[in-house]
Amino acid sequence: MSRANVSGDWSLRLARPQDVDAMPAIERAAAELFMGEPSLENFDPDDTWEPAELRRFIGKGHCLVSHVGEEMAGFLVSEPFGRELHIWEMDVLPRFQKRGIGAGLVRASQIDARNSGFRAITLTTFRDLPWNAPFYARLGFEEVTALDAHPRLAGELANEADDGFPMDRRCAMIQFID
Repeated sequence: MSRANVSGDWSLRLARPQDVDAMPAIERAAAELFMGEPSLENFDPDDTWEPAELRRFIGKGHCLVSHVGEEMAGFLVSEPFGRELHIWEMDVLPRFQKRGIGAGLVRASQIDARNSGFRAITLTTFRDLPWNAPFYARLGFEEVTALDAHPRLAGELANEADDGFPMDRRCAMIQFID
């Protein structure tokens, strides 16, 4: 899968194991946006995914990367859970944001999910940050309000609470695939 956006200045493709080397720096740079947020004083931008975890996700065949020229500009890490595809992480380097790269990564993941026979895409995110839940809502995701019907997502939110995330600001989201 390789696709350029309308203006042709970035491209998307499936992630490869060698892409793991660039991912932590992108995740760290994107995490800087959270540093000024109230109630996130314990947020550690250096707490990134381990390379072995990223390679495992990439091996499942649903992770994507974006490039601007030869430079990796962003990535999306996802993992199948039964008939759902869960987005664990989506980051774009700050200097490449506002170009549609993040939306392109999510849309490509939606196409992949549909083509792979998944019934839904899920994720957890901040409900109130414009580049989190409102961003995903514009792409067709809805907040999961009945978490008892989604025990895996409820469990993920509980894990995030254990990690110190403010639960009043977190939510699970889902997009059903037609």
